[in-house]
Amino acid sequence: MVACRVSRRWFSPHRWGLTEKAVVRLADDLQRFFDRFRDGFRTQTRDSSAQASAYLRGLLTMEEKRTFAKLARKVNGLEDDGQALQHFMSNSPWSARAVLDQVQREIAGTAALRDGGVLILDESAEEKAGPQSAGARRQHNGRLGKVEMSQVGVFLAWAKGDVWTWVDGELFLPEAWFGPGMATERESVGIPLDRRFQTKIELGWAMVQRAQANGLPFEALVCDETYGRSGGLRRHLDRAGVVYMADVPEDTGVYLTRPEFEVPRPGPTGRPPTQPRVLNGVEALEARQVAQRPDTVFHRYRVRPTERGELRERFAVRRVWTIRDGERAEEWLVIREESPGRFTYALSNAPPDTSPERLAWLKCARYFVERANQDAKSEMGWDELQARKYRAWEHHLAMTILATWFVAETKLKWSQRYPRDPSLAREMKLKVLPSLSVANVRAMLKAAMPLERLSPKESLRLVVQHLVNRSRSTRSRLKGRRRNHGR
Repeated sequence: MVACRVSRRWFSPHRWGLTEKAVVRLADDLQRFFDRFRDGFRTQTRDSSAQASAYLRGLLTMEEKRTFAKLARKVNGLEDDGQALQHFMSNSPWSARAVLDQVQREIAGTAALRDGGVLILDESAEEKAGPQSAGARRQHNGRLGKVEMSQVGVFLAWAKGDVWTWVDGELFLPEAWFGPGMATERESVGIPLDRRFQTKIELGWAMVQRAQANGLPFEALVCDETYGRSGGLRRHLDRAGVVYMADVPEDTGVYLTRPEFEVPRPGPTGRPPTQPRVLNGVEALEARQVAQRPDTVFHRYRVRPTERGELRERFAVRRVWTIRDGERAEEWLVIREESPGRFTYALSNAPPDTSPERLAWLKCARYFVERANQDAKSEMGWDELQARKYRAWEHHLAMTILATWFVAETKLKWSQRYPRDPSLAREMKLKVLPSLSVANVRAMLKAAMPLERLSPKESLRLVVQHLVNRSRSTRSRLKGRRRNHGR
């Protein structure tokens, strides 16, 4: 084995476009960033921007256990018990939607991001201990791969190059939550009175429409088979002029020859038919059958450069016809060989002259939502929310998206302000140097605005304060019981 020769010159921060001055400026950058959103946290009766600033800083600088109490103490000081922060997140009427709309408009207004970009529609589930949280129910948890007590969110991410961020999300409320026997539960967690049951497909389509209304630039939308199998969603996207690359199950029916079909006329007896019937004898094939045909030819295409070299995968692309929500549609069937003998499938309404290389790239674009989901959870504390209310979920989403947009914007600005030494990649025999990660930006931000560390004296004061608070709470409960017994 030949040892890799390491040059000391590789460890120069300046060659990587990093300077101490830039790190020190990060605290001011965060403050200026937050000031753009400050007005969104003012209501008719209260200015909650100080709590919003504290919460954002906690998401970006704390490593774990970002509960309301711990975050408040870390960011605001030992005397803060987190009650004001909990009210800000769970009860204050500031608009999470306004924050998300502003993030989308800012992306649209960023010169370097105006052209291109991809929307990624996906969902993510968080395991819950019980059904008390808004939307919690025994439902499929994709992360665990089974049905568990979970809370499921539908999310929209946006990505271009090394920049990616969540831009929207909706809490999925299972239909059972809208039953007459759940009225008390809906009220206790603050589900809005005008909220009605919506499928994940409907939630996703609503988010795409909002992105269009906000001018969010994107060339295409990609989604997994939960959404891709919906002919209705694909039809909506097509009519809205949105190019999609939608994963579909292996048993999805497609036609290699144009089918002629219509709903048959009703007969003299029986129920009138409602489903269209193919009239010219063309039979549908399952997508997996198409992959096995000798006239389905696979080629290896370059997908994108990566830190480990060029990503090249085997794909086959074919023009096919489908019956999409009751109408005939001509689409691309894109087949990717994930491993020998294992394939995944997608349908796309990309124009007929779209190159196979472009289709292959779009088929792999869901990689970015995996990065966005991982960053939101492992770096920003998305999965650490411990609150039951619907509004808390929405507010936590808005603050998480604000944090991810700050990091994405920082990565973009640093790549423009502090260019790397172009000879560094050649010296290291790499085509692409790794970009700054979310963890990298957070590490530098923590250096610029470190959280206070407890001295032994301060830790004792904190413990005593906690014990006093618990004692006062107990005394209040006992006093209430005595009062009730005296009635």
